[in-house]
Amino acid sequence: MIETDQPERLIKLDEVKRRVGLGKSMIYRLVREEKFPAPYKLSPLASRWSETEIVAWINDVKDGFEGKKRRV
Repeated sequence: MIETDQPERLIKLDEVKRRVGLGKSMIYRLVREEKFPAPYKLSPLASRWSETEIVAWINDVKDGFEGKKRRV
């Protein structure tokens, strides 16, 4: 993880969906398959994702799930 002066930000599912362009079902399927960062359970009714982990996932996906470079 990259060191910053900013505290870690935890984001809600709606923001995660907007940032990654996937729906709730697909996000949770990828979490089960260990291909997407798991949420942190803050209470029985509240889950949040690490913004840092989501940004890192987006950067990894840019090269494809199997590490294939995308064509420019």
